[in-house]
Amino acid sequence: MPSVTEIRSKAGSEPITMLTAYDAPTARLVDDAGMDIILVGDSMGNAVLGHESTLPVTVEETESHTAAVARAVEDALVVADMPFLSFGKDMSESIHNCGRMLKEADADAVKLESGPHTIDLTERLTQLGIPVMAHLGLTPQRVNELGGYTRQGTTEDAAQEIIDLARAHEEAGAFSLILEHVPANLAAHVTDELDIPTIGIGAGPDCDGQVLVFHDAVGLSDWTPPFATTFGDVKGEIENALDKYVDAVETGTFPAEEHSHTEETLDELY
Repeated sequence: MPSVTEIRSKAGSEPITMLTAYDAPTARLVDDAGMDIILVGDSMGNAVLGHESTLPVTVEETESHTAAVARAVEDALVVADMPFLSFGKDMSESIHNCGRMLKEADADAVKLESGPHTIDLTERLTQLGIPVMAHLGLTPQRVNELGGYTRQGTTEDAAQEIIDLARAHEEAGAFSLILEHVPANLAAHVTDELDIPTIGIGAGPDCDGQVLVFHDAVGLSDWTPPFATTFGDVKGEIENALDKYVDAVETGTFPAEEHSHTEETLDELY
């Protein structure tokens, strides 16, 4: 299993691969594929819990899904994505919630959707032995403030704020930084400026690594964001398998004789 130190050392060298997972079977597949990092994202809200955004996801749900992923993973670094309002309100409560992910769910690190309010928290968590992955650019937990899932860092002032926050979180001890839905040239500049690795999602090819939501990558989503690519058609395969199952049950071809057994000693009862 790569340590956060090993992930940090990949900056500027070999590409970092990262994908989300929310349950044990999926995590096992992602881990077996050789992924460096598995993120138990708050994207579970949209991807698996039926919500329209990430905002309703709770600490308890994050802990449960993280524990399921951690039980299945042997090699990848498992990162728990801290949900909306689980951090930032109060230092003590924030530390407690982040600590639960390592103590009770067996995560290796936490991810924070970052801003000026998370610099001191990142430093304190790091001091306590809780590794932090920072996240700048489009931060979906701020969707109501942003007015949608729009590209960030498109003006000089907005870009400079991202650069300054990236430096501040590196100085605070973050071991890596996600850049989401920002111009590729901004992401390239941030990557050059930092000693820790950047991991992009909709941030161009010059980051030190890439991350996608599992459902987008394998073709299981009903909608895929413009910065993602589908590498398979799992949705189509599942639909095909389910159609075959319904047909087999309705036509009586399943279960067949080989799927059943009889107990001769029970014949005398009937």
